Amino acid sequence: MPTDPFLVPDPSPERRVFVNRTLNMRSIKAIGYDMDYTLTQYHAEAWEECAFGHARDRLAALGWQVESLEFDASMVSRGLVMDLELGNLLKATRFGWVIRAMHGIRFLDYRDLRRAYSGILVDLAEDRYVFLNTLFSLSEASLFAQCVELLDAGKLPRGLGYGELFAAVRAAIDGAHRDGLLKADVLADPERFINLDSDIVDSLLDQKHAGKRMMLITNSEWSFANEIMTYTFDRYMPEGQTWRDLFGTVIVSAAKPGFFTSSNPLYKVVDEESGLLQPHHGSIEHGDVFYGGNARLVEEYLGLSGDEILYVGDHLFGDVHFSKALLRWRTALILQELESESRALSEFLPTQQRLEELMAKKEQFEAKLSALRLAALRARDGYAEPMFEVSDGETAIVETRNEILALDDVIAPLAIEAGRLRNEAWGLMMRAGADKSLLARQVERYADIYTSRVSNLLYPGPYAMFRIGRLDLPHDPHPQHESS
Repeated sequence: MPTDPFLVPDPSPERRVFVNRTLNMRSIKAIGYDMDYTLTQYHAEAWEECAFGHARDRLAALGWQVESLEFDASMVSRGLVMDLELGNLLKATRFGWVIRAMHGIRFLDYRDLRRAYSGILVDLAEDRYVFLNTLFSLSEASLFAQCVELLDAGKLPRGLGYGELFAAVRAAIDGAHRDGLLKADVLADPERFINLDSDIVDSLLDQKHAGKRMMLITNSEWSFANEIMTYTFDRYMPEGQTWRDLFGTVIVSAAKPGFFTSSNPLYKVVDEESGLLQPHHGSIEHGDVFYGGNARLVEEYLGLSGDEILYVGDHLFGDVHFSKALLRWRTALILQELESESRALSEFLPTQQRLEELMAKKEQFEAKLSALRLAALRARDGYAEPMFEVSDGETAIVETRNEILALDDVIAPLAIEAGRLRNEAWGLMMRAGADKSLLARQVERYADIYTSRVSNLLYPGPYAMFRIGRLDLPHDPHPQHESS
């Protein structure tokens, strides 16, 4: 058959846009973008290793014995939870059940896990828990876990609890981001830290020329944002244009999530060299640079609100939670790790299909075993007629149980392999065993669409209809059940 010349290219699984709620891009009048880990794709391990090092040096300056600590990317993953009461890192299901925990750098065995978390549900509203909802959290979590190990060994100052330990680690991480040394390292060697993407400019140019009002809203300060955007974008811009030509509105030092929740005033950067500011009370689409402000001012100046605005960011709470929950903006979440996650799932698919076949067979044997036990119970106690007669019920029960045990021997290594996809220690980011992970549940609640990078919006483009299909429910009929 001839190929349809108008057929939109079908991207690889790791470059697709995934839909939680139907989003008609034709109804979107303005699009706001975060910068770090959104418009700019950082090499996460390089960035977080550098942040870890600067934070470690700050703790060492306090007299802490941390000089030997090194960032370990395999130890941490977005979507984990830090338990500040017990000093643990946790992997939880969408309902908050803990399925895996690490104390310091040691994983808890099943017995210790049950002792610590039996009957406990992780509730992110509690101060006890800190959610790793952005790649920027990885250095903090790795440093915290290793410092827990030192604290337990008596190698840190006396009197510290795990909560106080975390506060010190967070202060060190925040200081590393704030004092300029980390950003100076990035700007001195951007090739080490930044993954360039030639498709991103075409994607944004499509949106701009389709009439979308384009905004950059970032927590980074002007000097850093300008250099990063220049390095990332200008090489791909049409001749004579810079990244500034893409965005009618540029807001730096936005202080998200406060940008979405506060009434912070807006300032104009009147001298881009010195960063000199003055209060601003007018249009924010001059092509100028603005500082601070709040989302309500943006809505007022644009004359738009709610579902006319799409915000795109990588921070689950700072970017998409508050913009969705408070303002009802449409939301797109950038999950950089989706590329490795989707690739791992695709490669594992034949094994996954085999695993599902074995599990279906096990379910049949378990149903048979249950029926045999019930038949034996009724025959023994005589309170009802057995559903069927079995000549030797005990033998049938033993044989069926042995069939299940034999299947378990085959299933176990495949299930272990599935649990180690993408991250050897914690497994898939969006799954917790057979269930959705706590991260997946948060993504589902707050992100209308999600994808691995902004340039994935190049196709299907600014006129796309991102439509959610019919979602399966446990009681929906399935062909394999209907035919059995």
